This record gives sequence, structure tokens and C-alpha cells, in this order.
Amino acid sequence: MKNRKKRVETIVELIRTNCIPSQEELARMLGERGFKVTQATLSRDLKMLHTTKVPTDRGTYAYVLPDSNSLKDKLLAVGQLEMNANYQSGFVSLEFSGNIAVIKTRNGYASGLAYDIDMSKTPEILGTIPGTDTIFAVMREDLSRSESIEVLSRFLPLDKKNYD
Repeated sequence: MKNRKKRVETIVELIRTNCIPSQEELARMLGERGFKVTQATLSRDLKMLHTTKVPTDRGTYAYVLPDSNSLKDKLLAVGQLEMNANYQSGFVSLEFSGNIAVIKTRNGYASGLAYDIDMSKTPEILGTIPGTDTIFAVMREDLSRSESIEVLSRFLPLDKKNYD
């Protein structure tokens, strides 16, 4: 069990600091750190961590973690170049219709971001409905627009002055 805990901690570290396109690549990186794993074991670990694969701007995919900190984690391009905050979260735009926030993301990013929002159990957000590149976030009716923006800025790289 001790070995599994260390392996999972290493997987989390690797995913948070590297752009990992496949289980094979992750297994190779784990092997370099002394963890020899089968595809089945790695698959179980990734499922337990609730990882998601999202598209990168290089036409490949990368694993991301759905915890609330993953929005702040640095996704690195294949060449290990840092990406900006919009790339990390996939955030594109935010608009409102009544108490519904319509969040646009890059293709494939909506479900991971919606999961992060839901798992935060933020009382001002009743729930989310993700698509491929759009999230409907239902805000409490008694929130002002500026309060809603303040709440969503915990998850999105918002320039609040653009929403005043």
C-alpha cells in the first residue's frame, strides 16, 4: 500500500508539471522514477484520480487533474513551454443570462472545469451543466452580477474590470 501511495503522489506531480499525452508516456516517466507499472494498474490509478484528457494547442492531448487546484497547475506544452492562464483552464469568455453564467472554453475543457466548480461545493453556485466547449453555471438568484463575477473568479482567469 505504501508503494501505491508514493506512486499515486508521483503521478499527480508528473501530471501537474508535464504535458503527458498517453499512458505509455506516463508509464515511461514513472519507470524513470523507479515505479514499474502495468497498463491496467496505471489505468486504475488514473481513474481513481478522476483524470481527464484535454486537447492542447499542439494537436495532442494531455492529462489534467480535476481537483480545484488543477486550474492553477501549469500545463506545459510538449516543448516544456509555459502556457498562460487561459490555456491552463481553457477559458475563453463569460456572459450572463439572468442567474445563469455561460462560460465558453476551448474544445474539450468544459467538463473538467465544470467538475472543478462542482467539487468546490461553492454555495453561490447551485450546479453546472458542461458540454464540450460551454458550461452553464446556475448561480443563486440573490447574487448580484458583481458578486457572481467575484465567485467565478476563483475558477476563471477573469479581468474583473471587463465585467463592470
